[in-house]
Amino acid sequence: MRKFTTKLACGILAASMVVSLAACSSNKNTDKKSEKETKTAVTEEEQGDRLQAEWMKDAIIYEVNVRQYTQEGTFNAFSEHLERLKEMGVNTLWFMPIYSISQLNKKGTLGSYYSISDYKSVNSEFGTTDDFKKLVDKAHEMGFHVMLDWVANHTGWDHTWVTEHPEYYLTDDTGNIICPPGTDWTDVAQLDYKNEDMRAAMIDAMSYWIKDMDIDGFRCDYAQGVPVDFWEEARTALDQIKPVYMLAEDGTNANSLLVNAFDSDYNFNLYDKLSMSRNIPSQAANVFTAAAQENLPYASFRMNFLDNHDKNTYDGTMEERYGTDTLGAFYTVVFTSYGIPLVYSGNEEDIDMSLQFFEKDPINFGDYKYQDLLTKLCHIKTENEPLFNGVYGGKMVKLENDNKSVLSFTREKNGKKITVIVNLSKDEQSVTYTDKISSGTILIHGDANGMDDKEGAVNTDDLNKLSAWEYYVIAQ
Repeated sequence: MRKFTTKLACGILAASMVVSLAACSSNKNTDKKSEKETKTAVTEEEQGDRLQAEWMKDAIIYEVNVRQYTQEGTFNAFSEHLERLKEMGVNTLWFMPIYSISQLNKKGTLGSYYSISDYKSVNSEFGTTDDFKKLVDKAHEMGFHVMLDWVANHTGWDHTWVTEHPEYYLTDDTGNIICPPGTDWTDVAQLDYKNEDMRAAMIDAMSYWIKDMDIDGFRCDYAQGVPVDFWEEARTALDQIKPVYMLAEDGTNANSLLVNAFDSDYNFNLYDKLSMSRNIPSQAANVFTAAAQENLPYASFRMNFLDNHDKNTYDGTMEERYGTDTLGAFYTVVFTSYGIPLVYSGNEEDIDMSLQFFEKDPINFGDYKYQDLLTKLCHIKTENEPLFNGVYGGKMVKLENDNKSVLSFTREKNGKKITVIVNLSKDEQSVTYTDKISSGTILIHGDANGMDDKEGAVNTDDLNKLSAWEYYVIAQ
């Protein structure tokens, strides 16, 4: 049984073993293993049944769209951006699917990343397997961790399984393989998770990328379409190779995937509440509830985001969704809330782009309009323990006030405290706080006009009148 302990961070175990952590006093004879082979328990008030890779405690995810990232659209071309991303402060790279794309029934000119013809090969459009391995090695040397997008619900129509193992797929009454029911995903074929051989083959393919390519985790596409017991089986198998971080795309708002299989899923609720607050005042309480992420399975946490490949392509640009005046306030919430933050390819550049999905549509980097804002927030996140992910950080505690448009909360961990105050309104707001806010140092400040260079000790009187979309993060 995987477990956090309540007293201190002591239970270091080999990832190839599935054991139960006893009290720390009984762990004197624990075998020493290499860092890659171990997971480390963390201090927490209550005991739980989860043990996680230590590196995810301060992870910040950057979603990489290789096809659109550069004019070349290759692994080697993207590699040239690693130094800039490291300086920006992101430390975890999630690559959208890099596998060979099915040509049969494909959509558009280039087809969908999520229509896969071979789980163990790379899309020649991006380069070779050796190119990707070199990219992973370079990223690791620079301190990044690497995640791959995994598509377990379906394959492309020219995957070898279609002809060699048609029993792996769901069929209609006449025996014909079908696309995922209830969707317009005509470019993919629905897998049947009642077939044990297919499940084993899927886990074998996932294991390949960890064993041979040394990746560190998976973001799992449409995870809700695959049975929970498969994901739990896969997680157990993968953890026997090395500790992995698992992120589920799950739009059900259920928590079953977070019990044993996944560390995180998407915080769609926070996305919706922040979007709503752009035009509707008095949303602070709803935003806090979504951001605090209470009542989740032990040690799990959600991924907070303003943008991703689906939202960007199908819901319009960030400028269209949020405007330009809200970005500082909204990103502050994303980076300081309970959970792990996401930055999508190009978010540091400008927010007037909506990338095509099935065609070549490269990002035109050059101005890096929001890079300073994201850099500041990334470093605040990783340098302040109360803001760490999940139980590694502090719980969100509401700082009560008398204004329904002002979000105010604190997070504390090991004697350190962060206070966050955000005006979720396009209008100036006056606010009085029930509890006195102690003096502290401003880590970031800005408003509808952008981030400014306000530093030093906070004047608490300034917190009683907030301009449109004004935000503070204060260390105390």
